[in-house]
Parts: sequence; structure tokens; C-alpha cells
Amino acid sequence: MKNLIDDGRPIFVQIAERIEDDIIEGGLPEETQVPSTNQFAVFYKINPATAAKGVNLLVDEGILYKKRGIGMFVAKGARSMVIEKRKEQFFEQYVITMIREAERLGITTDQLTDMIQRGDKKR
Repeated sequence: MKNLIDDGRPIFVQIAERIEDDIIEGGLPEETQVPSTNQFAVFYKINPATAAKGVNLLVDEGILYKKRGIGMFVAKGARSMVIEKRKEQFFEQYVITMIREAERLGITTDQLTDMIQRGDKKR
């Protein structure tokens, strides 16, 4: 488990994102049990209720599911769900913001496309 980064976002959101990261990266494959809320609480030195809130966010989204008396598990198709969710967040946070700023600066679609291609070549 990675350390949490306190960037002003709620801790429970960061817990959910860490689990999502592990799902995307393959550290938590489908049908794998995720750490318990108590394990998260001990590792991150947080209240178990905070950890539970982060885990329950993913349960509500269908990314994790509960096995009564056993724990939380990664749902089938969870990786695809998380990737689609993150793509939509990327679109909203970066693409829309970039397009709005380009419009403010008078950058045309062709110029913006050229900039993106130029940036792609530099990485």
C-alpha cells in the first residue's frame, strides 16, 4: 500500500483512489479480496470509519462487493469500470479545461491538435 498524500482532498476519497490504482495496475485482480477497513486504518493511521467510507464508495459504484462475514472483493469487470471512470474524469478535468483555455487564447482546433502532437513527440 502506498502512503496517502494530503492534498486537501478527503482521506476517504484518497483511500478509494488507491484501491482503484491497485485495480488498474493489476495489484488487485478481479475476485481478489481487498484489505479490510481495519487494515487500512492501521496502515494509514486513520479512523476505521474513514477507511470504510472510502471502501463503500467503491461498493456503491459496483467496483467492489461484499461477501458477508468474509470481506470485500474486487468485482468482475472492475478494471474496465475504473478505467472508464478515470477516462471520463480526465476528459472533464483536463480536456474540457484545455479547450476552454484554448478558446480564451484564440487557439484554433488545428493549432491545438498540433500542440498535442508536438507534446506527444517530446515524451
